[in-house]
Amino acid sequence: MGEMVPGSNAALTAENPDVHELLVGFSWQTTPSRGPQPELVPLAVLCGADGTARTGDDVVFFNQLVSADGAVAFDGAADQEQIDVDLALVPDDVAKIVFVVYVDPDRRGLGTFGAVRQASMRVATKDGRDLVRFVVPSDENHAINAMLFGELYRHRDDWKFRALGQGYTTGLAGVARDYKVTL
Repeated sequence: MGEMVPGSNAALTAENPDVHELLVGFSWQTTPSRGPQPELVPLAVLCGADGTARTGDDVVFFNQLVSADGAVAFDGAADQEQIDVDLALVPDDVAKIVFVVYVDPDRRGLGTFGAVRQASMRVATKDGRDLVRFVVPSDENHAINAMLFGELYRHRDDWKFRALGQGYTTGLAGVARDYKVTL
């Protein structure tokens, strides 16, 4: 398992055909400062073939802990934050699951990714064996307040992972607009 770069892909189920329960872990460090620290929150969006949520509720985060089908669930466990995915439960019309981390503007004041260092995402088996790991490139852009970390997507009958690392300056509202979700 090598270090992934933005835009790179990795096979998951083709190389691990017995694996369908995944944990998607997120971790990061922030540069200490005297002011409020940004509080980062991950979320997952279940997307149809058009790349957007099938319904406005196809999102999993701290206000909606489990997708309606039970396939994706928010879980604060081994990593700083964790989302569990059971690929066997993902409906056939879900083409991909996008993972976003955003700065929560309501918790500790406004913040950006400017103070975030060593942010990473890993996809692992339920017993903790890493399948892929992606270290998100640090961004000194103090306007970025949400980041697409990566996505699980269907490729024929298998699931793959794509590293993204794409920043938003429009925060959670921009993510919600692009993926047509209700937050």
